[in-house]
Amino acid sequence: MANYVIVSDTTCDLPVELVLTLGVKFLPLSFTVDGTTYKGYLDEREYKLSNLYNQMREGKSITTSQVNIYDAEQYFKKYLSQGLDVLCITFSSGLSGTHNSFRIAAENMKAEFPERTIEIVDSLCACSGEGILVYQAAKNRREGMSLRDNKSYCEHFKHYVRHWFTVDDLDTLVRGGRLTVSKAMIAKALKIKPILNVSEEGKLQAITNKLGRKSAIKQLINESLQGIETEYEFPTFVTHADCEEDAVYAKNILEEEYKNLGIKSKVYIAKIGPVIGAHAGPGTLALFTVGNKR
Repeated sequence: MANYVIVSDTTCDLPVELVLTLGVKFLPLSFTVDGTTYKGYLDEREYKLSNLYNQMREGKSITTSQVNIYDAEQYFKKYLSQGLDVLCITFSSGLSGTHNSFRIAAENMKAEFPERTIEIVDSLCACSGEGILVYQAAKNRREGMSLRDNKSYCEHFKHYVRHWFTVDDLDTLVRGGRLTVSKAMIAKALKIKPILNVSEEGKLQAITNKLGRKSAIKQLINESLQGIETEYEFPTFVTHADCEEDAVYAKNILEEEYKNLGIKSKVYIAKIGPVIGAHAGPGTLALFTVGNKR
């Protein structure tokens, strides 16, 4: 196995049972509820996601914080001091300052550990889209790929990770400034559900609207299957914000379509963590695949 560690952050929203097999280290982002700040660990050790989403349904606003430079420095130092190099894959710079914190921390640590290598990859991905990139990087490392080759792989591969979301709680978008009150009222009255994705620049963008939840979920599935990679086995993630029934529904359809298309890739169900969830809201459903373009 190659002698370096892969570091990422917890906005990758990977399922815990999969994380345990990857050998990747994750630095948590933070979120604040009722004046108390918690770390957004993937295993929910400080705050259960079901409680978080219930509070959001009651109208509570959750604030989030990016990784700070000091924490990133200390995290890097832990591995550099052991004689390990570091490949760090970060939350999209188009959505958070976390990437910049990691970048500055890496520069600072290079001065202290000039003999070590730290490489930073801006994933331009969010949620389990970032998770796919982390998953592939871990697989490459396990198979003996060097740090620099793995970085080059990630820089290329990230442009083929596809993100598709539908948001159920329009009030969360209003509070986050992504939707006006008047538009939200109209959308609620007409039962309109927005469809969004993540652009090449790593930014969230609205694509279209569908009438009704089931229609929106079917649109996600259709979009996810367009141009999907069939030659290689990449993971697929159906990631949800406290709407597991919808996630299972989407997973079952995808698995049937994969069988028909001869795609052997495994479909995982994951949870949207507190940092992404605070901005997307309860009921958000997202599908992440690999295709012929972003």
